[in-house]
Amino acid sequence: MKNLIVKGAREHNLQNIDIELPRDSLIVVSGLSGSGKSSLAFDTIFAEGQRRYVESLSAYARQFLGRMDKPDVDYIEGLSPAISIEQKTTNRNPRSTVGTVTEIYDYYRLLWARIGVPHDPVTGAPLVRQTVDEIINAILELPEGSRISILAPVIQGKKGQHKKVLEDARRAGFVRAMVNGSIHQLEDPLELDKQKKHSIEIVVDRLKLNHAGRSRIAEAVETALEAAGGRVWVTGSDPDGTALDREFSEHYRFADESMSLPELQPRLFSFNSPFGACPACSGLGMTLEYDLRKIIPDPALSFEDHGLAPYNPGSNWHRSKFAALADHLGFSLDTPYEELPDHIQHALLYGTEEAIEFSYVNRNQTGRFEYQEPFPGVFADLQRRYREASSERIREWLEGFMSQRPCTACDGRRLRHESLSVLVQGKSIIDATRMSVADSLDFFASLELSENQQQISSQILKEIRDRLHFLHSVGLSYLTLDRMSGTLSGGEAQRIRLATQIGSSLVGVLYILDEPSIGLHQRDNDRLIKTLEHLRNIGNTLIVVEHDEQTLRTADHIVDLGPGAGVHGGRVVAQGTVEQICAVPESLTGQYLSGTLRIDIPEQRRSGSGKELVIRGACEHNLKNIDAAFPLHALSIITGVSGSGKSTLLSDIMYPALANRLNRASMEVGSHAGIEGIQNLDKVINIDQSPIGRTPRSNPATYVGVYTAIRELFAAIPEAKARGYKPGRFSFNVKGGRCENCQGAGTIKIEMHFLPDVYVTCDVCNGKRFNTETLEIAYKGKTIYDVLEMTIEEGLAFFGAIPAITRKLQTLHDVGLDYIHLGQSALTLSGGEAQRVKLALELSKRSTGKTIYLLDEPTTGLHFADVKKLMEVLQVLVDQGNTVILIEHNLDVIAQADYILDLGPEGGDGGGTVVVAGPPEVVAAHHGSYTGQYLREHLETRP
Repeated sequence: MKNLIVKGAREHNLQNIDIELPRDSLIVVSGLSGSGKSSLAFDTIFAEGQRRYVESLSAYARQFLGRMDKPDVDYIEGLSPAISIEQKTTNRNPRSTVGTVTEIYDYYRLLWARIGVPHDPVTGAPLVRQTVDEIINAILELPEGSRISILAPVIQGKKGQHKKVLEDARRAGFVRAMVNGSIHQLEDPLELDKQKKHSIEIVVDRLKLNHAGRSRIAEAVETALEAAGGRVWVTGSDPDGTALDREFSEHYRFADESMSLPELQPRLFSFNSPFGACPACSGLGMTLEYDLRKIIPDPALSFEDHGLAPYNPGSNWHRSKFAALADHLGFSLDTPYEELPDHIQHALLYGTEEAIEFSYVNRNQTGRFEYQEPFPGVFADLQRRYREASSERIREWLEGFMSQRPCTACDGRRLRHESLSVLVQGKSIIDATRMSVADSLDFFASLELSENQQQISSQILKEIRDRLHFLHSVGLSYLTLDRMSGTLSGGEAQRIRLATQIGSSLVGVLYILDEPSIGLHQRDNDRLIKTLEHLRNIGNTLIVVEHDEQTLRTADHIVDLGPGAGVHGGRVVAQGTVEQICAVPESLTGQYLSGTLRIDIPEQRRSGSGKELVIRGACEHNLKNIDAAFPLHALSIITGVSGSGKSTLLSDIMYPALANRLNRASMEVGSHAGIEGIQNLDKVINIDQSPIGRTPRSNPATYVGVYTAIRELFAAIPEAKARGYKPGRFSFNVKGGRCENCQGAGTIKIEMHFLPDVYVTCDVCNGKRFNTETLEIAYKGKTIYDVLEMTIEEGLAFFGAIPAITRKLQTLHDVGLDYIHLGQSALTLSGGEAQRVKLALELSKRSTGKTIYLLDEPTTGLHFADVKKLMEVLQVLVDQGNTVILIEHNLDVIAQADYILDLGPEGGDGGGTVVVAGPPEVVAAHHGSYTGQYLREHLETRP
């Protein structure tokens, strides 16, 4: 079949649409936010493809898979196996890195295990193998009179019952074995749990060194080496009772006799395995430690002013200890921390050696307790409190004063020293993961290997180079493989999954992508489009939900949904080539592509208030000790290629530093020398794309605060007053007014084990969430349930006479969210919609004119028309005297800026410097700026 045919699609707001899509093509689905793009691509086409695949499996297999419900569609023909590559960020597992997600690290581990050369971590010299004679001599050098056992480690950390191993040992004449650290007689039956890992060492001989000759030791060592594949353990104690534990191997020998490298296996290089992970940090590379900056967020405050955040100056217990220290050292608790002498600061933090007299009156003033002991110091006291904490809530509170620090044992490198001693071309496996993708490609292209090493590693190197090339092709050459996956943006995570799919080289697959261009500079977008075209050319169909103009113009087929959003959308306005879309007047996408509609450039650029916010010496991540200045009372945009340092500057340095000073937060701030101009601001607001709620009960009405006013209105109705109803009666989260059968959810979840969970409408309230008595109260003929079902547009008309409600609804209207429902679950909102709800909340507040708003790519998920509306809102904020700073790649937005700070020139190590700063015209004239090159072309085509 040549086409993919969808008939009668009605999922969410789709208006029973029929559509025919060409297979083996690059198809872009466009339209306003909320017009039904994701409903068609993901909730209909992909959901049906996924459902059909899962239905083909056995009932047993289905219980382990998340199964999707059948979408509301009559039928779909010509459906290929579907793979969804969504915008969601990768998991927050701290062990997950770019290397593990892409599986490149697995090939690294195999390469280092097969051709890696062990080096002594002390001397740096290549390791030599231990011969039988050297092992025997090392044993003979132990203190005379030592009682030792010579063991053959036959099983180490492997699951199973290992009956054959134990039986073979018994038949070979051995009498004892150490199983999981305990001695067992081999003739006694032993049942091991096959689901658990076990270690087994055969006891070859037990002897006393001054009674045993060399020949007996040699015989025992040779027997153990043969039984354990070249390894032997010696355990026991010297005449003084000191434990002796030695591990020997025929393979390698360290200068430090206590270290011995086990057989080189891939698991030795895994920080997720106990055999490779650093024992101090369990392979995380970080440890949680108390942070002085969080304990004393403002050194200008004294103990009395709550300068020591974990301690309450009003508590008798806390005050008694610090007052006693103050009396002993001769300082006042009113003195700011920064004014205390160094020796007093040190005593506060690390304690005293001499005893101090403490006097404590208990809370009820009924008894006085006096005792003497050294002052423990803040750090030791907090560590004790954390260790002895009886509740998880207290532990979480104390963790708020901690920060992650690189593990001192492995220096943040995650692996044990033995693993890090194995080098390929002078680099350990962790050194290799700390290189960017671009540098890694150069490293593996220039490897100098022996003929034997080339023969062993040729296939491994091919897989590594291919996967690195795929990451490079989707614009991620600046990433390092040790980058934690939880720190990736949604766009980066999606492109990593895309790179993995390119590597699989599947043919005949239907790929569905959600805005893959997010976070990409125009320069990198070219590479992405070539990647999508490659997937199409090898015989796949791509359906891409996208707003990017470059991608739209490259598409083989465009489906434009609309004409509006929500109930006003869900119809196919136009479809076909770019030219065919542009010829349809009803298509907003076509009108913007043809130039009939456009986002105009402001006639005048603001110069600001004359004051600036200046970040000095920013050097976090790849920033090269830069100074970044932003005019206040202006719209500033940070631009630059992917990985140039934009998010580091805005999210890791600027926002936490401002939040700590202006909002009294205690966030960790990226490395910088200082910030100037904070005195000209009164608060900072960071509007990101994180969800506005994490439960189905969260909704836009509660988030912006309008639901409170609506509940108060219903409680003020005469009939409600007569019944004594309070505002809480009209909340579905509070007992009393809600339906208790479904607890205000409107639906009841029924678990179906290997089938998907079924949600049925509550048969008591019929999905209305409230009990009958509550629903008897109506305002202008509408119950509280009816109000929650209204769209923002309908709500504005309905509550037109009530300013407290319409003022908040108007802000949701202003940011282009007319189509969402007041009671719509927050979980159904996209990242862009959640960001605009947050923006609406800030707009509803009275502006002070001294607020700074920070936004990271606010145009994510926005159509040209939505971008225009968003920019109008941001310009209003600036006109009110506020400052707006955002990160953006959209040229329409960049062209509206008053001031641009362009970082680069490249990503990763090649970025982190200020390429050019100034109005858009200045940036466009700078020939060393990639942003300037694209902006120059854009400005020439706009009035």
